[in-house]
Amino acid sequence: MVTARSTSAASASGVRSLLEMRTDWEICGEAVNGREAVEKAQELRPDLIILDINMPELNGLEAARRILRAVPSTKILVFTVHDSDQANQEVLAAGAHAYLSKNRAGQDLLRMVQELFEEKPPVMAASAGN
Repeated sequence: MVTARSTSAASASGVRSLLEMRTDWEICGEAVNGREAVEKAQELRPDLIILDINMPELNGLEAARRILRAVPSTKILVFTVHDSDQANQEVLAAGAHAYLSKNRAGQDLLRMVQELFEEKPPVMAASAGN
């Protein structure tokens, strides 16, 4: 099986521990803010990046736009605390491939990442009712 490489700039320790459950995935980097996420994306060219919408220095939406301009093949999943259609539309308009409410990460993160790697359209998980 091909190793899928991901970079995270979202709730790093919790996301990392979830992703490490999959031994066939490689975490190739982490970033502490949006600017660093863009730099690492250009350097590491991961298959997937997980961003937090509320990152310091450069928010997740602008980071997603910049990453996709530099590395268009990278898939982007954005964590959001906002549970509104408008916020979710803004995430997708920025070019992100999926969004996930932070309160659903434990239930849905691994499934959504797998679907992105398989290039299936993931079911978005924005609210506790989904």
